[in-house]
Amino acid sequence: MNPTALIAEDEPLLAQALKAELAAAWPELQVLATIGDGRGAVREALRLLPQVLFFDIRMPGLDGLGAAAELADSWPTDEAPMPQLVFVTAYDEYAARAFETQAIDYVLKPVQPERLRKTVLRLQQALTAQQPSKPALAAADEMLEQTLAQWRQVLAAASGGAQPPAAAPLRMVAASDAGGSTVRMVPIDEVLYFEAADKYIRVLTAQHEYLIRTPLKQLLTQLEPEVFWQVHRAVVVRSSAIEAVHRDEAGKLHLDLRGRPEKIPVSRLYAHLFRAM
Repeated sequence: MNPTALIAEDEPLLAQALKAELAAAWPELQVLATIGDGRGAVREALRLLPQVLFFDIRMPGLDGLGAAAELADSWPTDEAPMPQLVFVTAYDEYAARAFETQAIDYVLKPVQPERLRKTVLRLQQALTAQQPSKPALAAADEMLEQTLAQWRQVLAAASGGAQPPAAAPLRMVAASDAGGSTVRMVPIDEVLYFEAADKYIRVLTAQHEYLIRTPLKQLLTQLEPEVFWQVHRAVVVRSSAIEAVHRDEAGKLHLDLRGRPEKIPVSRLYAHLFRAM
């Protein structure tokens, strides 16, 4: 069967150009759908189960990073292998450098045929490596872990590559209280976890909740990675505050944090952090 793909790009002319260049570089590829927003891309990807995703990083509503993170959690791996992920991006010095350093596939806007041919070759090799179509269970699990590792690499490069790293880690967080009338300087040592919610990030300590407007991807560059772990596309937790890890009947992981009553969901992308637990 011919390989299949889905394109998520909010600019129709650019989506049409990418589709045309793909037809030239990879005639066997069947583009199942072209979607203009992240929510629609998630919905159609789960319906069509393509083998390759071309996601524009910046889209209205849910962006390409968020759409990819949602798919990582909801992809039905018992029905189809997780797809190969390629980000489509306008030229950005830091993002391009990050992608090149990690040897990650990306497509620049406007489409550059030579760059696209390199991406197509890597995709073809990756899809060939997924054969046979019905591997043994152990092989399937290993393949899934390899794909998830690639997705983590792609998402990390796309998230952190758009801006230079912070010069020094945060020691204090300037955050507003629930009423928004007071700004408090919260010591980073008191923060148990951060959670992205709408236009804000919730800052949770043992007794209090505060709000900041810093985007999560920017906040991550200011946190020490060995101290704060990202466990979900919207959640970063203090690693030393993790008290227990639970697996529910569906196989999904949740965390208990010392000092907080709620359970924290762990995305499939980050479940590897707790494999030994």
